[in-house]
Amino acid sequence: MLTERLAKFVTETRAADIPSAVIEGARDALIDTVGVALAGTLEQAGDIAARWVHELGARPQATFWGLHLATSPAEAAFANGICAHALDFDDSLPSLRGHPSATMAPAALAAGEVAGASGAEVLAAYALGLEVAGKLGRAVGHGHYLRGWHTTATIGVFSSTAAAARLWRLDPAQLRMAWGLAASQMSGLIRNFGTMTKPFHAGHAARCAVLSAWMAKNGFTADESIFDGERSMLETYRGEDGADLAVLVERLGQPWEMAEPGIYVKRWPCCYCNHRAVGGLLELMKRHAIKADEVTAIAVGFPPGADNALVSFNPTTGLEGKFSIEYVAAATVLDGALTLETFTDAMLQRPAVRALMAKARRYRIEDQGVYSGVTGYTDVAIDTTRGRFEMRVDKTPGSPAWPMTPQDRVEKFMDCAGRVLGAPGARRLLAVIQNCRTLPDIRELLRATIPVHARQAVQPEPTPH
Repeated sequence: MLTERLAKFVTETRAADIPSAVIEGARDALIDTVGVALAGTLEQAGDIAARWVHELGARPQATFWGLHLATSPAEAAFANGICAHALDFDDSLPSLRGHPSATMAPAALAAGEVAGASGAEVLAAYALGLEVAGKLGRAVGHGHYLRGWHTTATIGVFSSTAAAARLWRLDPAQLRMAWGLAASQMSGLIRNFGTMTKPFHAGHAARCAVLSAWMAKNGFTADESIFDGERSMLETYRGEDGADLAVLVERLGQPWEMAEPGIYVKRWPCCYCNHRAVGGLLELMKRHAIKADEVTAIAVGFPPGADNALVSFNPTTGLEGKFSIEYVAAATVLDGALTLETFTDAMLQRPAVRALMAKARRYRIEDQGVYSGVTGYTDVAIDTTRGRFEMRVDKTPGSPAWPMTPQDRVEKFMDCAGRVLGAPGARRLLAVIQNCRTLPDIRELLRATIPVHARQAVQPEPTPH
């Protein structure tokens, strides 16, 4: 059975058989995810998650990154997952058509922390979970996402369950039970993009993963072959273009998802569907010395599916702006850069940016293929008082074809983590994660996420009666 073969792969693959480059990729994913999650604790969604953890008053077992707070492993995974996705600055995996690390890193670190796992064990669990994410993502196909499911969460719950199960040493039968339980919790609708519910999806998937692994380890039962036969998860949710899971299972680790297609790392804190356009607009502006005050129109062309997540055409909040090419294009041209501050409500309401948004439009490029924010191409054009400048962008910023440099990635981490830990604390944490593979106990990493000086204690709001 396919469920059994997947479970055996996760639980029985020797860490020594995972290529070193894959483990190094897992380490880099951890660096990026923890960094953006720390910055995410400063967002309203992160603050609400902290209030939830504070109000629970659970026995402290697992760390809320960036705060002097701890809770149960499932709730820590939930809160950290929300923060990891709050800025939409976390990494992506094309075969998943979603964000793998915002669910897996919180689940793996929470499970690893309570187990006293080594850094090497956590990285191996992540690498194996990424295989599950990519293979199941291919199996449900583009059609799953295009029908409105958020694969970060719907498939992320299975990859994160795999990571937690590996760290808690579940056997294949127990992991099969855990996946059966996870299948009844898979959820997440694209309709909620542009609201705090999008990062809630990631946190919910991470929590469900830890809960499912714990319940199965303690004897809870579920369907043990959830990926096989009639009314399976795949038969229920896959799109018409979904690949045959039997074929995919034969290719587990051949090549590893970390190698092909590889993880894409975001340069800018907004939906990936914007990024090819941003890269193209910045290139045109640099190449032709374009100034914002000479721009008369901006046009962005998307092939089918490539702007599916850009659900906001006239955003009114910074969060909505992350899912609007109209705002992102205008801000790129006006400011010449996109930063974390770009996506505040005040920045979006600037008269100059609203005026430029009115000059921006998107259009559909006729194409027989189906694309996404990390696959395909985007056409960009800037009309100016000097004429039109245009180009096709067929590479994705942050992808292996257009990678961030190691220095770019360090600067991103320091900017994000430094907002919470300060520069010295961020450097200490970076050094710990860079050496994650040699850590005898992952709890050293979790301790390094906590500021030396406590941030103001979160005060829970009165519970409504």
